[in-house]
Amino acid sequence: MTQQELLVDFITSLDGYGAAEGWPGWWGLEGPEYLAWLAQAPERDYTILMGANTYRQMYGFSAAAEALEPNEQAASDELTQATKVVFSSTLQDPLPWANTRLISGDAVAAVRAMKREGSSPMRTIGSLSLCRALLKAGLVDRFRVVVFPVITGSTGYERIYDGYPDIALDMVASRTFDGRLQLLEYVPRVLAGPPSAQPGPPGGRAEPARSLLPDRTRGVNLCLNFVPTLSQYPLMGTVPDRTRVWRTRSAPAANLSTTGSL
Repeated sequence: MTQQELLVDFITSLDGYGAAEGWPGWWGLEGPEYLAWLAQAPERDYTILMGANTYRQMYGFSAAAEALEPNEQAASDELTQATKVVFSSTLQDPLPWANTRLISGDAVAAVRAMKREGSSPMRTIGSLSLCRALLKAGLVDRFRVVVFPVITGSTGYERIYDGYPDIALDMVASRTFDGRLQLLEYVPRVLAGPPSAQPGPPGGRAEPARSLLPDRTRGVNLCLNFVPTLSQYPLMGTVPDRTRVWRTRSAPAANLSTTGSL
């Protein structure tokens, strides 16, 4: 039996914050390509899932729509018309925001039932705790994030990935908006722990490098990249405790760098 899809959807700063004190919406970096994509988003008919804090914030925007910018007002109006489900043990029925249903029971159990028995695919908006719980339960089919090119180390709040389990992400889509915003979309797989290094497939594809660090420092990434066999690569240098660091002869070390809103 086919289950309904669940999409977790975030926007973040480069350092993983969902918002920052004193910054404008979208960190002031939205552009025409991104706004056009939002206007044409194919998930507009999905049921929107949120927690109590996000509900209060979004309903507050809706109630004060006259004071919003035109593009913000259009987004608020669309949210009002959308089908929404709020998970909360503190809010009380009836909720004043149109087209909103309150579920006060266990969110994971309710979403599992909605995936199995519901008539509409679902997406989240904000709601960090709810998204974390749904990911841990293995209920998320797609994980999408739009990364804004700003680091808000001093003013950022709402750290998105705190408390997450280890998750493998298989990329299914990517796109750049306005030459600066990066959309990344994945199928997530919750891991029991770090994967062990496995032999690479035929054809010379790289395998994950085995740690050359003492047991007490394993898991700290220094300069190790994916290498077919360590014997093919020259020694670059030595770091403290005689730990060797290897690098490919043919290419420099790789740079490792991520919709909705809160």
